[in-house]
Amino acid sequence: MSSFDPIRLEVLRNALEASAQEMGVVLKCTAFSPNIKERMDASCAIFNADAELVAQAEHVPVHLGSMLKAVGPTLAELPPLKEGDVVIVNDPFIAGAHLPDITLISPVFADGVLVAHVASRAHHSDVGGMEPGSMPGNSIEIYQEGLIIPPVLLYESGVEQSGILRMVLANVRTPEERRGDLNAQLAALRMGETRIKELAARFGVDGLKEGLSAILAYSERRMLKRLAELPPGRYEAEDWLDDDGSSPERVLIKVAVEVSPDGLVFDFEGTAPQRRGNVNAVKPMTHSAVFYAIKILTDATLPPNAGVLRPVEIRIPHGSFLDARAPAAVCAGNTETTQRVADTVLRAFAQIAPERIAAASQGTMNLIGIGGRDPRNARPYTYIETIGGGQGGRPYGNGMHGVHANMSNTLNTPVEALEISYPLRIERYELREGSGGDGYHVGGEGLIRAITAIDHEARVSLQSDRRLTGPYGLHGGASGATGQNSVRDRQGNIKALAGKGSVTLAPGETVIVETPGGGGWGMRSLPEEQSQKRVALKTA
Repeated sequence: MSSFDPIRLEVLRNALEASAQEMGVVLKCTAFSPNIKERMDASCAIFNADAELVAQAEHVPVHLGSMLKAVGPTLAELPPLKEGDVVIVNDPFIAGAHLPDITLISPVFADGVLVAHVASRAHHSDVGGMEPGSMPGNSIEIYQEGLIIPPVLLYESGVEQSGILRMVLANVRTPEERRGDLNAQLAALRMGETRIKELAARFGVDGLKEGLSAILAYSERRMLKRLAELPPGRYEAEDWLDDDGSSPERVLIKVAVEVSPDGLVFDFEGTAPQRRGNVNAVKPMTHSAVFYAIKILTDATLPPNAGVLRPVEIRIPHGSFLDARAPAAVCAGNTETTQRVADTVLRAFAQIAPERIAAASQGTMNLIGIGGRDPRNARPYTYIETIGGGQGGRPYGNGMHGVHANMSNTLNTPVEALEISYPLRIERYELREGSGGDGYHVGGEGLIRAITAIDHEARVSLQSDRRLTGPYGLHGGASGATGQNSVRDRQGNIKALAGKGSVTLAPGETVIVETPGGGGWGMRSLPEEQSQKRVALKTA
């Protein structure tokens, strides 16, 4: 039994979450690349001495959910860490993300005792590989996607391991930007370490460790309480990716959710096997999508930590593309497959709690990467961005326009920042009118973003989906419009592009990304029973 009373426990829990948030502020404010300092494509979290997630900032769900299952395996690859050590890793088959997501982990000691770990994960705009931006649309093995960094020490006892850093920087197109972003991640770790040591001084070393355990137990109790309120049973759903980037064949995701007062079981039996293309997801990526969906079903105020998942079992069949094995290509597993896993699980959840679950949002990150040599200084550049779309219509209101939903919580790159940083010009950036699905609550509108290469040849990589089947509606609502990609040449001719692939832009040519709208929720004339539930939820 914990000695922490509820008020004292809440003080500690909120202090930890504020510390994680402060880590993110430091990272954003000190980063070099627009992808982090403008878009905040990065996340920070705090783990206990046993590498269990205890607190996270409100950053990127696919980062945070995958780190939950990745820090422990990463630390298991190394001898016990000492004070001043910093681990660097991006190996997807250990760290649970695609290669551009570099993770730094540091232990926190107080009075010589290991009390916690702090971690930062950031999407670096280039880590080498076959295409600028390290997010090729058509990779078929991990080696084409960039430099693989196994768990190694970037700092040992506070001393930089310069050989490791030189090796990393020698394999990327934009080394000084990478150095700056890594230093920003280090600064975030230092902030987290400082705040946790302050908490150890306030609560005592033993008190802090006890409090971290009590937080996880509290979340587990809250989770079980919510599960007891759900209708028990087995609920099934399925959905597809358009293709895997290598073959035109659709890729099936199936899930069966078993609900009981004792827990949730997610069984992905029947899901497609590992693919030749790059939509394969390592297991922590899949877990991150399930974790995100659970938060929507249960309680927005439920502390997002490892305690929530104690009553949860996730079964992924061996050989499935949701449990990818080396040397599979995985870069779109992060951007596209996690989105579709979330869509599929939420579709099952809509049978459990229809008054809580929205129609499908755009279901893709619409990732675009552009790179080449900047004609202003002849140096390589790499621009990377994910583009928002329509949110699904909600039980209590219309979907929002032009936002990131589900697994991405990033911002856009402002036009001014993009055009200052890169030899690119934004020709159009607007809502895609009429793309939201019709319904009692309509889906949000997608976006149109058109980018021109100025006075140079550029390579463009695209990772996108929902180009063949629009985001589904719920309870009679219509599907949202599918997205589309194209290139416009200097004569104004338009050529359609696949959802996933890489192409060359000639000087003056424009790549155009039109993102999907969200699905609609409910029929235009909503049945009385659904209408009453909707009003009850909105006024609760």
